[in-house]
Parts: sequence; C-alpha cells; structure tokens
Amino acid sequence: MRVIGITGGVGSGKSLVLNYLAEKYDSRVVKADEVGHLLMRPGKQCYQPVIDVFGVKIVNEDGTLNRKAIAEIAFSEPIMLKRLNRIIHPAVKEYIKSEIRKAREDEIAYFFVEAALLIEDGYGGIYDELWGVYCEETVRQERLQLERGYTKEHIDSLIKNQLSPEEYEAHCDFMIYNSEDREHTYLQIDRRMRTYEIM
Repeated sequence: MRVIGITGGVGSGKSLVLNYLAEKYDSRVVKADEVGHLLMRPGKQCYQPVIDVFGVKIVNEDGTLNRKAIAEIAFSEPIMLKRLNRIIHPAVKEYIKSEIRKAREDEIAYFFVEAALLIEDGYGGIYDELWGVYCEETVRQERLQLERGYTKEHIDSLIKNQLSPEEYEAHCDFMIYNSEDREHTYLQIDRRMRTYEIM
C-alpha cells in the first residue's frame, strides 16, 4: 500500500482532489480536520481536555462542543491555539496511524491522508510521499467567499498563517495545479497515478 499525504493552502481544492481519488481509485481517504471533529465529540478522547482549556462556555446545550466559538478564541489568542493544537494534533496523528494499519490489513492499494499542516506537524514519518495542491490566490479568495461565505479579512488571516506556495512546493514530491477547470486537475492526478502502475 502506498501512503500519500495531500496538503495545500486553504481554498486550494484539496477536497476536490480527494473526492476524485476516492471515487476512481482503490483507496481510503482520511481528512485530519474530520478526525479532529470526531475526537472532540462527547466521550471521545479530546472532548474533556478541550473543555479543561477553554472552559464550559464552549459547550452547547446538547453537550457537544461549539467549534465556532473554539475557533474564534483560538485564532484571536495564539497561546490558546497552541494549547488546542497540543491536544488535537497528537490524537489525530495516532488515529490516522491506526487507520493506515487497518487499510494495510484490508489490502487497500492507496491511502490518502489530507491535512493543511502535514508539513508543519511532522507527518513525514507517516506518508511515503507528499502531494501539494496549488491554486492562485485570487481564485482561492473567490472560492472561499462564494462556497464558505468567508470575508476577505478572514481569508487573508488564514492565508497569512499558512506556508507560502513556494514553501509547499519545496516540501512536496508532486504539485497539482488547480487554478483551472476540474478536468485539468483530474488529468494531472491520472498521469501521476499511472506512474505507480509502471513501477
């Protein structure tokens, strides 16, 4: 089984790439964000530690955590973001490692793990190679405003806190350019996947 990391800046189109891979290839896809959300559910391992750091004010009436409130606090107070990351990231990494083990047992051909911080969080020992998804900033701005309703200020702050396109390219084994139409993106993926068939 080949384990491939997928990374890139916010709004670059990582989900588009992952959805295509999941549909077309014998693969398992895990998104670090979704794992983080799962581990913050009541009864899961990150639930109580997050409450201990942020207080009961971030608990909804139904007992779930208010992720929006947590994000607002974390992104306005760097120390709180660090404390949140210290809870979530190690737990997410262990969960992903266990999913990789299961996929190997199931003899899945490819395992794709996606996270915006694959490079910064030291996931290098988990994947065999790293793909980066690149999209021009103007296109990312448009997508994030239309699809997620983000303000320009919020988008600018997100982009500012991430690696530059040059840094992503320096760390990645393969770059997907996703500023054009979907077919152009899919063509690049298919070409890359064919290289594994002839190895």
